Amino acid sequence: MKSVAIITARGGSKRIPRKNIKPFLGKPILEYSIEAALQTDMFCEVMVSTDDEEIAQVAKKAGAKVPFMRSEKTSNDFAATADVISEVMETYERMDMSFDSICCIYPTAPFVTADAIKNAMRLLEQEKADCVIPVVKYSFPPQRSVVINNGRLMAKCPENMGMRSQDLEPLYHDCGQFYCLNAASFKAQRVIWMENAVPFIQDEINVQDIDTQEDWEIAEMKYKLLQDVAINRNGD
Repeated sequence: MKSVAIITARGGSKRIPRKNIKPFLGKPILEYSIEAALQTDMFCEVMVSTDDEEIAQVAKKAGAKVPFMRSEKTSNDFAATADVISEVMETYERMDMSFDSICCIYPTAPFVTADAIKNAMRLLEQEKADCVIPVVKYSFPPQRSVVINNGRLMAKCPENMGMRSQDLEPLYHDCGQFYCLNAASFKAQRVIWMENAVPFIQDEINVQDIDTQEDWEIAEMKYKLLQDVAINRNGD
């Protein structure tokens, strides 16, 4: 199977300026995604889709390819990830290059590892799935969430408030790290969450949204903690 890794890294991040190449513990955060993809040895191409020349240079220096720049249409705030992947695949087709599977990796995902990507890509093939989506279980059951109404707390679902957490159905959410896609299925359906979707369950310690500066600082602390644990384990 021919596979491509597509790392989506536009230049127009708003909440954290220049987010995709901002230093994360000493190196541009984009490099973590590139390194994880390269270390899998699974991809014919590890490419970065960007509209930004500085990001392109950082990507190339880290070992990724930038065979073409992203269009203005897929560089605005309203373009979805599926739009970017579609554009990349269509451009490769015009270059007479085709792929059987795709791994779309976000550029701000320092917790993604080569092993996680490899296992998810293998799952895609083994399950003959349209897509494999990394998910993580909610640490607190959303069924017992509350809302604030006129300054007072109210249960969103009162019937669940007396139930034990372990008696409620586990619910999961998208990790926001990467997606493994069957290329033919994606071409037909044009969405990330396709009909035949298989979960790839992640541990909460390996997941962190990075949308604000506070998120960034928490992510650095978690990453350092994981590194320290790994060093101590190897030392033992």
